[in-house]
Amino acid sequence: MKTLSITSHGGIATVTINNPPVNVINIDLINEINAFVLSLKDDRDTKVVVFKSLHETFFLAHLDLNVINGTQGGQAASIEFSHMIMNIKAMKQVSVALVDGVARGGGDEFVMACDLSYATENAAFAQPEIHVNIPTGGQGAVQYARRMGKNKALQALLLGNDFTAQQAEKLNIITQFVPKAEMNAFLEMTLGIISSLEIRDIVMYKEIIAASITDETAGAELELRYFLERAKEEKTAMIISTFLKHGGQTEREAKDMQGIFMDTAAELSK
Repeated sequence: MKTLSITSHGGIATVTINNPPVNVINIDLINEINAFVLSLKDDRDTKVVVFKSLHETFFLAHLDLNVINGTQGGQAASIEFSHMIMNIKAMKQVSVALVDGVARGGGDEFVMACDLSYATENAAFAQPEIHVNIPTGGQGAVQYARRMGKNKALQALLLGNDFTAQQAEKLNIITQFVPKAEMNAFLEMTLGIISSLEIRDIVMYKEIIAASITDETAGAELELRYFLERAKEEKTAMIISTFLKHGGQTEREAKDMQGIFMDTAAELSK
């Protein structure tokens, strides 16, 4: 791959984007991201995929303006960009955008397509498409509406102004603002926990959340179905038995719940 560098360790794949000069989302980058994401379809070992940028200023600039035209090739590239956004959203793995730079337009849409997104004080987010006579093309308006509500979304889309990471967190554009100096420790702790889970755990909660956002009743029914199925598993019985052995449902829970979980995991791993 020419625009992506991929490493994998401990269930976490790290995808570093490098598409000089400013990480514009062009057809080469789109094709490589699509190819990589689709290659994970049957991968049960990779639990987390972290997208980061090699560029000092840009996470992802935006969709290549040269493909925004009425030509057959330009229209096809724009459609592939939309497919890329949908492919990221459909991943079984937890997708994470690690933003330490500018993410406007398609870059912002890429961030919102990921399941989790963490940004530093160097990040900026915006959907400025109106100023080049187009609407958002990668679900930017859709996501702003769902995340912000009518009034804030309309203002943001008509102005096209930048949001800092702190503002983006309050508006639900990103998951959390994390100072750059603290990011590595934060990711090690957070992603370490997620990567220790089974891929089916991730898929389960993704399905329940997706159903619940669309229809609360459907979400509740799916949650109960998963609960009853998991309750019958031998794995569940073993974990509960060991959890109780190490102080579950005793006074220890009040101050040391995580310690009980750690002791439980340690015994079961023997």
